[in-house]
Amino acid sequence: MRQRWSNLLFAHWPVPPELLRPYLPARLELDLFEGQAWLGVVPFTMSHIRPLGLPAVPGLSALHELNVRTYATLDGVPGVWFLSLDATQPLGVWAARTLFHLPYLHARISLTETAGTLRAVAERTHRGVAPASFAATWTPGAALAPAQPGTLAYFLTERYSLYTAGADLRQGIQSPYLWRGRLWHEPWTLREATLQEWDSTLVESHGLPTLQGPPLLYAADPLDVQVQELRRV
Repeated sequence: MRQRWSNLLFAHWPVPPELLRPYLPARLELDLFEGQAWLGVVPFTMSHIRPLGLPAVPGLSALHELNVRTYATLDGVPGVWFLSLDATQPLGVWAARTLFHLPYLHARISLTETAGTLRAVAERTHRGVAPASFAATWTPGAALAPAQPGTLAYFLTERYSLYTAGADLRQGIQSPYLWRGRLWHEPWTLREATLQEWDSTLVESHGLPTLQGPPLLYAADPLDVQVQELRRV
């Protein structure tokens, strides 16, 4: 698939590794930076969604998303592990849960820009899961130097794989398997960000304690993304 990501904010907190390890399958190793685990909350707009070689479908080619994520590695390949992905497009949520084994959840989300300041507001509507709400306002600032390998900014943002777990329905196998999905995009253009508002119960909805202290923030310029098919690992 092809997609475009915009209006994106990376908000991260350091978290003790022992708090996050129970949320990963046994085979996945929690990816640490200098011995520290990180938990991220990432609001953004996904648009221009279309399968490779096909046009976008009107009404189904854009959504707002809000994900909670940490970082994992398998066989030396670093990637993202999602605790949840709240999104506004019902068909997209169904497809992601069914075909890609990703924990997408139905939600009402608005993401607006006024005079260079962005505001995201969300309310989870998915039945049978813990409720959650979110409101944040931030202003992107000056562009930062490209993130270099070995730095924390690179560790948190330059991720080109995702991991998920689920049955292999194509072969009629119901036992859970690990899957790796590859992403391709140009390196992020990161910016400073100033936070004016943050009110969220997303992390607490997973049974985790409230995150303490201000988050490490990076706003990001829009970029185009190619998502490759999942492969069982």
